[in-house]
Amino acid sequence: MKEIKYLNIVEDIKKKIISGDFSSDKFFPSENELKSQYGVSRYTIRKALEILENQDYIYAKHGVGRFLSKKAVYKKRFKKIAVIITYISDYIFPRIISGIDSVLSENQCQLILKNTLNYRKREMEYLNEIFEDNIDGVIIEPSKSQMYCNHIELYNKLEKYNIPYVFIQGRYKQLPKAPYIILDDFKGISDLTKYLINTNHKKILGIFKADDYQGQQRHKGYAKTLQRFGILYDPDLIIWYTTEDQKKQPYDEIERLFSQHNDIDGIICYNDQIAINTIEFLNGKNISVPDDISVTGFDYSEIGQKYRIKLTTVTHPLEKLGETAAKILLDIIEGKILNKKQIVITPELIIGKSTKNRL
Repeated sequence: MKEIKYLNIVEDIKKKIISGDFSSDKFFPSENELKSQYGVSRYTIRKALEILENQDYIYAKHGVGRFLSKKAVYKKRFKKIAVIITYISDYIFPRIISGIDSVLSENQCQLILKNTLNYRKREMEYLNEIFEDNIDGVIIEPSKSQMYCNHIELYNKLEKYNIPYVFIQGRYKQLPKAPYIILDDFKGISDLTKYLINTNHKKILGIFKADDYQGQQRHKGYAKTLQRFGILYDPDLIIWYTTEDQKKQPYDEIERLFSQHNDIDGIICYNDQIAINTIEFLNGKNISVPDDISVTGFDYSEIGQKYRIKLTTVTHPLEKLGETAAKILLDIIEGKILNKKQIVITPELIIGKSTKNRL
């Protein structure tokens, strides 16, 4: 019975700490005060205090008294974490947000979600709002991350006001020391290109997004791998598109290139969505995938897995990206990380039915 009592007292005191019932700059209630408040023995109170000390909620100064620890002060109110992402409803981002939310919820943080639609103006507006909304930290996917950033001063202002931030899915070159969690986009496309080369594809078209960091890294992985295998890189076999023209331009360009090159036997796509759209476009032109041409994606997304042709693609551990970003940010807020972490996750090749050996 005593054990149940002191464990209940521990949980009750924790709730009071989190709700702000105890001041961080004053003495924690004495044993006598707690004994009177809970109507239990001194032994029960001491057992409860011992557990709170071991769990780093309070600490004792010999001959002075007990105080709230840094951990307790941190937990006294809900942390407000802003998550600024390019597309909330896009096919990969719900899983990233789910990963972030799982960690923030576990740590009793409030998630404030914003989407920029990959527009710099909206990113700047949301960053400015942070200074007015008492935000404790930011997880941000930079908009058009490959382009020169004209609002670096806003990130410098975050630093000045001790508001930590973590980049996810991309980063700005002008902030080389900023913490980030990204996928190894270079390796992902390199593995796909190598696979097509090893399965006897001779003329491989590449479709890449021009205005984000991922697109540039994926293009680099494609180009460097061709070079490594002694295949001439042909810029005419690259289709670039941007956020604004992604629904139409890639497929107009495919039609143009196929009218000029009748020997294209493989297409490396920026992501699974582009790959699926490309397959549907080719089918509409009576070009069969994979019999006439191989097509690869990138992301191992849910839509790719459910598509009628299982895509050859690479993994993109979205929940893990979100969880890791949230953990890094909370560690920075709590002072557990002194050096800013920069983490790159390695993707894995997934062989599907959208490609075939050209022998």
